[in-house]
Amino acid sequence: MVSEEIRSRVSRHLIQHTDFLKVKDRMREDELRVFVDHAISEMCYEEHIDLATEERIALVREFVMATVSLGPLRPLMEDDTIAEVMVNAPDKVFIQRHGKILLSDVKFDSVQHVIHTVQKILAASGTNQRVDESSPYADFSLPDGARVNVIMPPCTLSGPILTIRKFSKEINSLDDLIRLKMLDQKMAAFLVACIQAKLNIVFCGSTGTGKTTTLNVLSRHISEEERIITIEDTPELRLKQEHVVTLQTKPANIEGRGEITIQDLFINSLRMRPDRIIIGEVRSHEMMDLIQSIASGHSGSLAVVHADSPEDCVDRMVTMIMMAGLKLSLPEIRKQIGRAIDLVVHIELFKDGVRRITNITDVYYDLEKKDALLRDIFRFVQDGKEEDGSKVIGHWDLDKRMPSFMTKFDRHDIRLPDGFFEKGKS
Repeated sequence: MVSEEIRSRVSRHLIQHTDFLKVKDRMREDELRVFVDHAISEMCYEEHIDLATEERIALVREFVMATVSLGPLRPLMEDDTIAEVMVNAPDKVFIQRHGKILLSDVKFDSVQHVIHTVQKILAASGTNQRVDESSPYADFSLPDGARVNVIMPPCTLSGPILTIRKFSKEINSLDDLIRLKMLDQKMAAFLVACIQAKLNIVFCGSTGTGKTTTLNVLSRHISEEERIITIEDTPELRLKQEHVVTLQTKPANIEGRGEITIQDLFINSLRMRPDRIIIGEVRSHEMMDLIQSIASGHSGSLAVVHADSPEDCVDRMVTMIMMAGLKLSLPEIRKQIGRAIDLVVHIELFKDGVRRITNITDVYYDLEKKDALLRDIFRFVQDGKEEDGSKVIGHWDLDKRMPSFMTKFDRHDIRLPDGFFEKGKS
């Protein structure tokens, strides 16, 4: 397997020391293959790199397929201002730029041209999935982290539909999130402390709001000494620690057999001595397994849930647990959620194209009311808009009452700046 360092060095050599960017659009696939192979040989000679034949072949294939496979979509994929590419028809290719959806000027020659591009992208991804009439949809990732969804006839009436959510290269740290006005310095410091104190956190929001991106950035503050296990349908998490085990679900084959679900992987992960379990997205009764594992001592779990607010997130968790078919009453389910989940982080995409953390919410079980209650620690307050309506104006309010989980901060010796919360006030 080719290391990420070698892959980066080849990419850097192609861009900085060859005419790759100038010639890649004019060459046929076989010519491009020869060009890339020669460039790799040149780099290995100059930098004294010993590269196995199998690694060399894999690198040539990867760079050529990534260049050729995208077809007319390549300029859109290379434009860092574009977050999402949506092909609805050969002459209707939409993009999302700065939070707004626009019709691009990119067009395919025909439906067959779209299908050909889809198959090329699928081949370049290295996945073993296929898309045809018998298996008309697929969800997979490209080598650069972009997430691709394809759905074909007979499940669509207008031909193949292709959706690509690009992996943002400009967001690598909390400073980047602060620069993009997703949160402020005080919220960033608080969330880092929550990660280090091993709180159980659920990130929620609608599609494309930045839930996974936020989780990725915060995960970098997990200790290198911890064994982290990630579970996903489609690989989107990009953890930087050395000790990370990545698990991925497997769809059923054409005969309907061999499916491996998030729940299957989660149950298995508990036998793998995890310090942290991170679930890319919880959709069903695996929520019950997550709650029970937290209750049995696996703290520090992180997960993503689709929900429109912290309250909706808890309601969705209740529904998912009920889907498990266990004979638990609603009060008992809410009690388990209140005792297991510490924090809900809600993210929203505003009309001005800015993604903001709107709520950082304390979740706790109230013994007197016998219910799971929520209280915002941070909350975004919209004060208005600029005169032309292009920008939302607002600020974050901090509730200075002590959250319910501060004992975990004490247990892990995590300290917030003096005056962050008011002592004795809860």
